[in-house]
Amino acid sequence: MRRIAIFASGNGSNAENIIRYFNEGDHGAVVALVVCNRPGAGVIGRSERLGVPVRVMSAAEIRDADRMTKVMDEYEIDIVVLAGFLLMIPAFLTERYHDRMVNIHPSLLPKFGGKGMYGRHVHEAVVAAGETETGITIHLVSDECDGGRIVFQARVGLTPDDTPESVERKIHELERVHFPRVIEETFC
Repeated sequence: MRRIAIFASGNGSNAENIIRYFNEGDHGAVVALVVCNRPGAGVIGRSERLGVPVRVMSAAEIRDADRMTKVMDEYEIDIVVLAGFLLMIPAFLTERYHDRMVNIHPSLLPKFGGKGMYGRHVHEAVVAAGETETGITIHLVSDECDGGRIVFQARVGLTPDDTPESVERKIHELERVHFPRVIEETFC
């Protein structure tokens, strides 16, 4: 049974979906840990309600190779899933989990990726550009922001009437349907 750590910074809807998928089914893995860099983030309560241990760690603690490695070893982590994690991952972690760390991005990379392009910022940029489609990209994590080999993309059409809020709803639905399954297919 593979052991997953989810790194998340926000509300935690993706994290909850992944936890439910793996911890309530037979999919070859279990979510063993959630790492969060923001005290008070919604992901903390969601994870704890589902019985998954949470470590709230500052950016400095996450960048501390000794400290972070001990946490990952304590929970025997095999796979890392970034689900709305807003910090760059330190090189020692991308090296340690080479080809075993995955991220989801709310656009069709390489469009609307890179520094500062996350969450609502992406949806606003997509609408402002007049795009006729958008989607999600699930990719392996590298040292480059939104870099790494693309594992999966799903698309959704847009209309001139779409707003950042309606785009966000469409993206959340794609994430809910595809992210856990792609994690399973890629690593389990």
